[in-house]
Amino acid sequence: MTEFLYFEGLDHIPEQARGGLIAIGNFDGLHRGHQAVLSKLKRCAKELNVPALMMTFEPHPRDVFAPSPFLFRLTGAAAKARLARSLGLDGLIVMPFTRDFSQIEAEAFVEDFLVSALNVSGVIVGKDFHFGRQRRGTPTFLQAEGEQRGFTVETVSLMDEGDEVISSSRIRAALSEGAVAAANRLLGYHWFISGEIVKGDQRGRELGYPTANMATAPGFSLAQGVYAVRARMGDRRFDGVAAYGKPMFDNQLPPFETHLFDFDEDIYGKTLDVAIVSHLRGQEVFSGLDELIAAMDRDCRRAREALAEAEPLTELDRSLGFFG
Repeated sequence: MTEFLYFEGLDHIPEQARGGLIAIGNFDGLHRGHQAVLSKLKRCAKELNVPALMMTFEPHPRDVFAPSPFLFRLTGAAAKARLARSLGLDGLIVMPFTRDFSQIEAEAFVEDFLVSALNVSGVIVGKDFHFGRQRRGTPTFLQAEGEQRGFTVETVSLMDEGDEVISSSRIRAALSEGAVAAANRLLGYHWFISGEIVKGDQRGRELGYPTANMATAPGFSLAQGVYAVRARMGDRRFDGVAAYGKPMFDNQLPPFETHLFDFDEDIYGKTLDVAIVSHLRGQEVFSGLDELIAAMDRDCRRAREALAEAEPLTELDRSLGFFG
């Protein structure tokens, strides 16, 4: 299978996507723990000569049950698809998650989705995976169902070298503290965000540092501060410096602002991907604009130095296209 397959729901699954191995989970971040699951998925699928598919859920179940969305998401559906493709999977299935969906019995999930719609030959999950009404679906439950219905079940531990569980919550906490290097190590790639470039307040241009601005969601909890970044727009790659938070101006739900070095084009409405390479400093309040501009000059110098030394962390990181 050469074409990467992407499905929202299971209403129209082509025959070439049936009979495969499938990894199931939220996979927020597709971190190194998740990658262990997907690596095993690929190996087993290759041995059986069947497609290797990933199933995930959008929006995140925790946001569905909250009064309003709050979770700091590491990867939405588009980012998951990009990572899954880069990891060499054959396709991604995104199941729309609602309160009604959460009430599906575990037995019905297996019968309707895994057996009838996908005719899976096997399932791979992490050891903490749960599904179905009242979270009755566990790896043990799935193993018993597979024995009855003719598909295999494998579980994979999400442990790192220090015998600590690699989790999305650990990565969110690291990013919220500005610990970019720690977060990227757990991810196995430089964390990136994507978005449409929107018009800002033009203050950056007035200060000599025009920025490409992306709106942030209410749950976005990256530590406010300044970052060295590597950006992509289509096939073009740029170095830059980005700021999140505006302590000297209106700081309510600030945009993520990226200044691209040696670049001056109108890109409103276009999509920019920005990988966070390093955290340069926290947010500061300056006595005036001259002091702010001097700090921005220093930030750019430090960002150029950091980016000159930046290397991809893994082959996955390289394949995402932020590094040559």
